[in-house]
Amino acid sequence: MNTRETVLSEAAGELRPPPHPEGTGVISSWDLSVGVDGPGTRFVVFTCGCPLRCLYCQNPETWRMRDGRRVTVDEVMTEIGRYRRFIAVAGGGVTVSGGEPLLQPRFTGELLRRCREAGLHTALDTSGALGDRATDALLGDTDLVLLDVKSGDREAYRELTGGDLEPTLRFARRLADLGTRTWIRFVLVPGLTDAPEHVDALARFVAGLGNVEHVDVLPFHRMATDKYRRLGLTFPLAGVKPPGADLLARVRAQFAVRGVTAL
Repeated sequence: MNTRETVLSEAAGELRPPPHPEGTGVISSWDLSVGVDGPGTRFVVFTCGCPLRCLYCQNPETWRMRDGRRVTVDEVMTEIGRYRRFIAVAGGGVTVSGGEPLLQPRFTGELLRRCREAGLHTALDTSGALGDRATDALLGDTDLVLLDVKSGDREAYRELTGGDLEPTLRFARRLADLGTRTWIRFVLVPGLTDAPEHVDALARFVAGLGNVEHVDVLPFHRMATDKYRRLGLTFPLAGVKPPGADLLARVRAQFAVRGVTAL
């Protein structure tokens, strides 16, 4: 079994995480961020476990639940409380990210509910691969979904992530039906996600949803290379250069032609 097959096998195992006490979850870390994880200054909780193995993943430390630490929702809320006034003044809120938060839907749902009850803006950062696990109640407590759509082409999506595109598209349609405020995140990787026909397929799909405020076209970068090295892993795209200004402009223009705002 090669390295790619090994990590995909481990990812499949994460779909069946061991049972855990009610009201607890497994996280990698939490942090404060500005601008990339939702509006304003965000308290971001990075959950552990993910069914995908994206070639450009910047958070390999979140792949496996066994590498994280177990926390209670109360513990996380206590930590959030330390920054609550600062977050509120900065027009921010709380984002649950990962890893894949919907691998732990009970923990994620409870955390979003508690944040919403506390008057905090809530965001869910997800690939949508496990969107079927999100209950209506969980989505009802989510003010904004940051939906990572890796590619508009099914074969390219599988090559990039090891997973299927359809669950993500199905989840996107469900969010549209619910009228859930959504931002699409699309990582632009030269040679992998930049094919004009694939970008156009995604732009056409997004244009038909009606609930997407904009698409964040995120330029690929190699800042995680040292992180992979420390974990004893090889970053698969270490030799790929970030996209240039011309490519970014072309892709954003493709979305604009379809009536989709691209940032």
